Amino acid sequence: MAETLTSGPVDPANWSCPAPLRDQRVVLSGHGGGGALSAELVAEVFVPAYGNEVLAGLGDSAAVTLGGARLAFSTDSYVVRPLFFPGGCIGDLAVNGTVNDLAMSGARPAYLSCAFILEEGTALDVVGEVARAIGSAAAAAGVTVATGDTKVVESGHGDGVYITTSGVGVIPDGVDIRPRRAAPGDVVLVSGPVGQHGVAVLSVREGLEFGGEVVSDTAALGGLVEAMLAVTKDLHVLRDPTRGGVAAALNEIASASGTGVRLSERAVPVPDAVAAACGFLGLDPLYVANEGRLVAFVPREHADAVLAAMRAHPLGAGAAIVGECVAEHPGMVVAATGLGGTRVVDLPLGEQLPRIC
Repeated sequence: MAETLTSGPVDPANWSCPAPLRDQRVVLSGHGGGGALSAELVAEVFVPAYGNEVLAGLGDSAAVTLGGARLAFSTDSYVVRPLFFPGGCIGDLAVNGTVNDLAMSGARPAYLSCAFILEEGTALDVVGEVARAIGSAAAAAGVTVATGDTKVVESGHGDGVYITTSGVGVIPDGVDIRPRRAAPGDVVLVSGPVGQHGVAVLSVREGLEFGGEVVSDTAALGGLVEAMLAVTKDLHVLRDPTRGGVAAALNEIASASGTGVRLSERAVPVPDAVAAACGFLGLDPLYVANEGRLVAFVPREHADAVLAAMRAHPLGAGAAIVGECVAEHPGMVVAATGLGGTRVVDLPLGEQLPRIC
């Protein structure tokens, strides 16, 4: 048997392939990807620094009580490249993303703040077009941009336009939507075809065509959530599968609730052009970002009625049941494949497609 110079016999059972650069104490692109690196950054740096009961929920938005009212509060930053893509731009993305984070708590979004970081030399016409997109998206979502800020960085130290939006909304009485409420027996639904946003951005960035234009699904989901809550306020979990896609969203919910998720790959709606793009590029559509879709964990007795309400809404016309929450394999997501096997759908390390939101 071969031996190393220092450690004696080699045991193949102990071999492993370490994640690239995982142990380097510097910020990597993957830290912003919504996967395992992002989770580690939050757990090891931010939670210890900020630690409080509100933050501990780690939902899309924080539920807080102020003056007797239950509010949802959220913030997000947008660094998408390119600034404009089929179906939208960084402006409406910034509005819809924060509105959706609030809606995932069941809140009715009300007010946003909007901060611009502009790179010196960026055309004012570009800034104006982005600003108009923000105004139009806010009006469509029924929210008011109530305050904001602008900073400028030197040429070469930005990427044209970065945007940070924060938002606040009111959570109706009787609504308690959070990741820890997922329970065995819950039915898992998605509101429509997945993967369109990530592929739309990539197609423009890299100049690729996949048998037809793929258009981003970016949209504000507040109205869809209201339609679901009209069926029952007992929705357990809502999550918009942005960075890291459906796979990351399901893993985060499984981990937070201590339950397992059993997914049916064939049941997940994937547009043909997205499937073709993912096949060509070696990507998994479950990990591709969305900006106008949601994942819902709904008690089984309400699932059919909620699904019908989703399909009756324009933003849920393609809704489908894709799996269930189970007691087995707690904290893990397992998918039944089209070939009759099963596979673990793990939390991605970083992101397959960087700078898509």
